[in-house]
Amino acid sequence: MSDLATGLRVSDFDFDLPQELIAQQPPAERGQSRMLVMNRSDGALRDAQFSDFPSLLRPGDLLVLNDTRVIPARLYARRTLVHDRQQPSGLVEVLLTEPAQDGEWRALVRPGRKVGVGEQLVFAGTSGQTELQAEVLERGDFGERLLRFAPVPDFFAALDRIGHMPLPPYIRRDDAAPDKERYQTVFAQERGSVAAPTAGLHFTEQTLDELAKRGVEITRVTLHVGLGTFAPLRVEHVDQVRLHNERYAISPEAADAVNRARREGRRVVAVGTTVVRTLEAAAQAAEGGPLTAQSGATGIFIAPGFQFQVVRALMTNFHLPQSSLLMLISAFAGREQVLAAYRHAVVSRYRFFSYGDCMFVG
Repeated sequence: MSDLATGLRVSDFDFDLPQELIAQQPPAERGQSRMLVMNRSDGALRDAQFSDFPSLLRPGDLLVLNDTRVIPARLYARRTLVHDRQQPSGLVEVLLTEPAQDGEWRALVRPGRKVGVGEQLVFAGTSGQTELQAEVLERGDFGERLLRFAPVPDFFAALDRIGHMPLPPYIRRDDAAPDKERYQTVFAQERGSVAAPTAGLHFTEQTLDELAKRGVEITRVTLHVGLGTFAPLRVEHVDQVRLHNERYAISPEAADAVNRARREGRRVVAVGTTVVRTLEAAAQAAEGGPLTAQSGATGIFIAPGFQFQVVRALMTNFHLPQSSLLMLISAFAGREQVLAAYRHAVVSRYRFFSYGDCMFVG
């Protein structure tokens, strides 16, 4: 963490947000969102539409997308009591957060207070037939559990049958059939996220075609979004923040595209904070050299004072108050400028968070 962030408090990234501005549904059609355009150098703002996005990019810009695919990670299980495994108990909600080792997943269980180590959880479909079974191996804080699932022929196929899309808690409704398509980018490919890389939700195939026609180069990286990115920060000072690791991968083709753009002085434009974290983590690992093809996990935390090495423009959604993502945007464009932009967005009635409007910082 840079010394420039040492004196900052988490509360320095707060702002007032009326509840009615938190988007509960996506726009009627993908790509119809509003977009706030911000000049990074002076903080100047302009109201626009996402359909204007291709016009903001220059021929030769490298646009980087996150091609992770959201899994239906919210499940409902019946508890089976440890001392009498034939006796069913209460229904619990299980939100898978990340895979551990073979057959094991970290998860949040609610209500979790009574779900103990050794307990068996049974997951059934609408017909009542058991699809999955898991044993609780470890118990953590804030409802965290480590589960071991009994082997099945195709675990992800079972998730597709019985799982629900993991809409964030600020969307105060149950998931519905349209969410399976709308809470997923059109370029989603690599299965593994438990939350959408929401900046990518605005893009349509038509948008991608328009960008290509303008001479914008497009490449993809993968970062599987975990709940740690969105978890409340339970510390007072910014330099105390620690994030959970998230799995990422950069292909040889993506590394080459980024290296060529940097070498030739072309802009690298990130779609979303997940792309920023992936590229900047890889740049840190490279220690000043070119990026290499790689896969691993990163807990990189970006706050004011961070020195960006790769990303020069950013398309992003509006983020929660006092969140690590708002700190990242503030590191990129300046805390006072970003908070001023958010105040403008509130007054102008922009829609916030995952299904909300977007912001381009260039």
